[in-house]
Amino acid sequence: MKTHLYFSILFLSLLFVNVNGQSRTKNFPTTVTYVDQLPEAENLWIFLLTGQSNMAGRGFVEPQDTIANKRILTIDKAGQWIYAKEPLHFYEPKMAGLDCGLSFARHLLKDVPNNVTIAILPCAVGGSSIEQWLNDDTHRGVPLLTNFKSKVAIAKKKGTIKGVLWHQGESDANVERIPEYFENLDKLTQQFRQIIGIDTLPIILGQLGLYAEPNKKRRQWKTINKIIYDYAEKNAYIGVISSKGLNEKGDKVHFDGASQREMGKRFADEFLKTTKPANTN
Repeated sequence: MKTHLYFSILFLSLLFVNVNGQSRTKNFPTTVTYVDQLPEAENLWIFLLTGQSNMAGRGFVEPQDTIANKRILTIDKAGQWIYAKEPLHFYEPKMAGLDCGLSFARHLLKDVPNNVTIAILPCAVGGSSIEQWLNDDTHRGVPLLTNFKSKVAIAKKKGTIKGVLWHQGESDANVERIPEYFENLDKLTQQFRQIIGIDTLPIILGQLGLYAEPNKKRRQWKTINKIIYDYAEKNAYIGVISSKGLNEKGDKVHFDGASQREMGKRFADEFLKTTKPANTN
């Protein structure tokens, strides 16, 4: 009960301002540009952003985050293809902020063929546990796995799904859920791959922030991080990124804007590393 009360108060405090007192939506884009013509399916590389609030994004959006690139796409709430600008996620409009998706795509463009366009589809919902994803629970108005399937269907019609980015674990960092996290993570990655239909689909996992308060919460987050690393080491085409050096926005829970941009770069680098055959030098 105390945990739920804490997060309720925290979320209410984030509705309109960020930690520096600035308007949360100050730099949100005011225009949307729809895509007239998509590239050929093999040249449209699609990634799904999944997990909870640190993937959904709570960072402060700056003007640099709203500059569109003709080779970086996403979808709007109606499933229409648009040129990507932050914030990408639209499920929690009163809490939406900067995520790592646009940074990921910008960084990845540096290492892919010039004819490739990257699409990033938002699927993350704040506060969701891994068990809720497995059970396809409706959380904050979103049926988690059903919503993921709908985004996969959109992706398959127009492009080639190349990977899934997953950042989640804060909601499972407690004594009741930690013992099941490894098994649940395995079940979920298998579910993702089964839904998409690619057994070797790269799935990149993000480490929880290392900035948790020096108390029980820090120990629990550390345990989740170890499970994430252990799982990645034991399974093919599973990558993991470190959160070392990344900072929180002042609430001890969410990454700040600069850290979201850096996290996107790390996801891109790890994706490229994960897709290489094991015997590649």
